[in-house]
Amino acid sequence: MRRTTLGKSGLDVSRIAFGTWQLGGDWGSFDEDAAVQAIQHARELGVNFFDTAQAYGFGKSEALLGRALRDELKRDRDNLVIATKGGINPGSDRPRDARRDWLRKGVEESLRHLALDHIDLYQVHWPDPDTPADETASALQELVDQGKIRHVGVSNYDTEQLAAFDRTRPVETLQPPYHLFRRAIEDDPLPYCREHNIGVLVYSPLGSGLLTGALTPHTTFEPGDWRAKSGAFQGANLQKNLEVVEQLKNLAAEKGATVSQLAIAWTLHQPGVHVAIVGARRARNIEDSVAAADLDLTRDDLARIEEITSRGVQVEGASPEGVA
Repeated sequence: MRRTTLGKSGLDVSRIAFGTWQLGGDWGSFDEDAAVQAIQHARELGVNFFDTAQAYGFGKSEALLGRALRDELKRDRDNLVIATKGGINPGSDRPRDARRDWLRKGVEESLRHLALDHIDLYQVHWPDPDTPADETASALQELVDQGKIRHVGVSNYDTEQLAAFDRTRPVETLQPPYHLFRRAIEDDPLPYCREHNIGVLVYSPLGSGLLTGALTPHTTFEPGDWRAKSGAFQGANLQKNLEVVEQLKNLAAEKGATVSQLAIAWTLHQPGVHVAIVGARRARNIEDSVAAADLDLTRDDLARIEEITSRGVQVEGASPEGVA
């Protein structure tokens, strides 16, 4: 498994991170034992970077991750990088909440759910327009000073928001959405991250399932799955992007790869992207994703991917308020 230094954080991490959004209930039901096996198998394959969040089932995902890695954490804690996120409260009157007290409470709860004495990387899940950046940044620095978290990052921030945070406390990492059907970060804030050596770990590199090759025009989603309410996964929009995926499948086959491996490898070939976060509910799924880190794409490959995906429809994703 290829590894990289995650920007100014200095963290030595696998280029594939195991993401656990799918283990919090927002993607429908799943088998917990199979999920534990998938996490453990990812570790066997060389993944040392695991990402979760307070909001993924309000502790359910964190607790499952902690349980799956319990023996490994006792045996080799220094070689594992555990990242989580806080600062949102979905379903409340204030779904984005990066105030000092809520962040402190979130860190304490995450430590308890994960059964850890410190968190390697703590990230503000979404920008909170109602809380001054200096309050959020200084609160997280206090938690660093107390040894409860080691490194500070943010998620879903733009350049202006990053700069505001930076004025109080440097942002070490950014976690934005990025895939072949969602490319806005290329203009903002990826250039800022490259300039300031901010480690970038992208989420949803498989387009929330679109780039797995598993969806069809007739795919339906469980009521608890946020995609059931997204226009990108219905009707003509879905049909158009699935046509693009079919063409990408052909290119992937020429490389001896799957379309999901091609999509993940594409993100890792983009300047400034350090890590792709990939979720899995079963052990066999993570094997495909881990192999993508070793897939080399030529300039011609990248040009062909650009040409094929130019005919696709840009896709949005989930937010604390719904779909955005």
